[in-house]
Amino acid sequence: MASIAEELADKQQEISVGEFFERNKHILGFDSLTKALVTTVKEGVDNSLDACEEAAILPEIKVEIEEVDEKEYRVAVEDNGPGIVKRKIPEVFGKLLYGSRFHEISQSRGQQGIGVSAVVMYGQLTSGRSTTVRSKVKEKDYAKEMDIILDTKKNEPEVQREEVVLWEGKEHGTRFETIVKGLLRRGKHSVFEYLKNTAIVNPHARIIYKRNGDKTVFKRATDQLPEETEAVLPHLKGIELGTLAKMAKSSDRRTLKSFLKHEFSRISYSKSEEICKKAGMEEKTNPGDLEVEDCKKVLNAAGQVKLMSPKTDCLAPIKSMLIKKGLKNVLKGDHPEYYAPPVTREPEVYSGNPFQVEVGLVYGGDLPKDSSVRVLRFANRVPLLYKKGGCATTTAIKNIDWRIYGLDQKGGSGMPSGPAVILIHVASTRVPFTSEAKEAIADIPAVVDEIEKGLRECARSLRTHLNKEKKRKKVRKKFTVVNDILPLIAQKSADLLGKEPPELDTSMTKIMGVVYVEKEYSWNNGQCEIKIDIMNYTPSDRELNVFFEKPYPETELLSSNLEPEHNGDHLEWKLKQLDSSETMTINLEFDGGLEEEDLEGTDVYIEGVGETKLIGAESLPDDWDIELAEIEEVD
Repeated sequence: MASIAEELADKQQEISVGEFFERNKHILGFDSLTKALVTTVKEGVDNSLDACEEAAILPEIKVEIEEVDEKEYRVAVEDNGPGIVKRKIPEVFGKLLYGSRFHEISQSRGQQGIGVSAVVMYGQLTSGRSTTVRSKVKEKDYAKEMDIILDTKKNEPEVQREEVVLWEGKEHGTRFETIVKGLLRRGKHSVFEYLKNTAIVNPHARIIYKRNGDKTVFKRATDQLPEETEAVLPHLKGIELGTLAKMAKSSDRRTLKSFLKHEFSRISYSKSEEICKKAGMEEKTNPGDLEVEDCKKVLNAAGQVKLMSPKTDCLAPIKSMLIKKGLKNVLKGDHPEYYAPPVTREPEVYSGNPFQVEVGLVYGGDLPKDSSVRVLRFANRVPLLYKKGGCATTTAIKNIDWRIYGLDQKGGSGMPSGPAVILIHVASTRVPFTSEAKEAIADIPAVVDEIEKGLRECARSLRTHLNKEKKRKKVRKKFTVVNDILPLIAQKSADLLGKEPPELDTSMTKIMGVVYVEKEYSWNNGQCEIKIDIMNYTPSDRELNVFFEKPYPETELLSSNLEPEHNGDHLEWKLKQLDSSETMTINLEFDGGLEEEDLEGTDVYIEGVGETKLIGAESLPDDWDIELAEIEEVD
């Protein structure tokens, strides 16, 4: 009779990664029917955006959802990316932990190689059907179409059907279609909300959403693709002991000094010599001979040496002007009165991982006044819709006393309330998510601190705006009084003295002391007409640069009384001299199709006036200086 130990030993067997995730699908974001549908769309859209950007293609993504049975939906995601070559289609869609980015240290939406293959697994698990994939590369006249399932026991793809098809009107791209169990709902945790938020932080993408016959189009707000990222080497101060030991054993470098110099980021020969010395080890030691204790000494020594922070060209932040374009493009239906200049913080590092925080804030209009502010959370340009309470972004918001910035907050802690939307984006080579579902960012002190600093910058802009709004009303009232009453007083005084009334321009500019900008919109025979009045109510003559931000890149300027010096995503004029007390009017006529909500929000910028003396427009954002310099250099 076999012993109990033998019987237990016979029961031990290997568990495949496919079987593990099949039984634990909640780890991947399939833990409720509503969330499962969002996750299905999310994984497809993330793949499409990454593929398009890697190929330098402006993304056009179509998402289709159709109910086929009770709580069962056909979901399709199609893109105009470079396509996938035939031999790789099965692995990309039918093998977990298969991808191209896992070993790269650079910012990307997906890295583990789980996402879209998990969707295939979930589809076959809940509907019993395969996923259909169609892909076409530019060099081919035809597309390849396959029906794929995932063999969870072997974690291998199984192609059930394969054929060549014509894809009319499609030069290149990929489409997958699957049937999954789910629930299609509206609200803050819906597919619509996910796509809406995706459009905000990916303003270069055009997204078409069809659901049960209805159609929504999120227009492209810019033709500017995200900056390309460069993969970087690991940083010695952020590496784990076991990883260092494994790298040393597999290294083909012959000396420890060379190993440290060439296989880690920002380490020079002099720094590698210093590390070896502090670790008490010979520079010529073969890395393959290092024991665990030796690796500990190297890490301890690295902690005592001042090393440069990791390179940050592995990150691609959205940048403030594009954040604003994205917000305006998607939130225009709420008619916000103010878009705070978005903040892009300088890159920082946690545990050797570079990261960068961006913050935007929108205020007023039809946004709810009596409820908590709306928070839009993003990591590497991907919306985070769930687990808000356990996220570093929420922690940072609660740490700030928002009352001093113009929002309500009971007791000066907790979530603020008022008509505002707060956007927070964290970009990193390794976002510290709290789980594999990538729904919330862990409370890493360095990350929370950077988010807080970005929030305070935006909050100060809001406070300045609210103060300026009060000042603007006073200026308008003062102008009315000065313009109407002062001439009367001057005339009466002149009559009494029997003299001609004096010139009042100098006196009026001294009283006002601002450059005042007003915009008016009107429509004539379907064309949109915009009038911009720039009034110099300061005692000095001014040389001004004026910028008008177009609602959309394709918006066509039909005519202008003053020819712009630059006509692209924005219009630019250089006013060589605007005399004191003089008013300059710019009349613009745009092609039809624009509505009033397309034009709401501050879209006039002035360079050449201090912020405190500018009413009705904003100072030029910092990142536009770079953009304009590049344009002028190319021209």
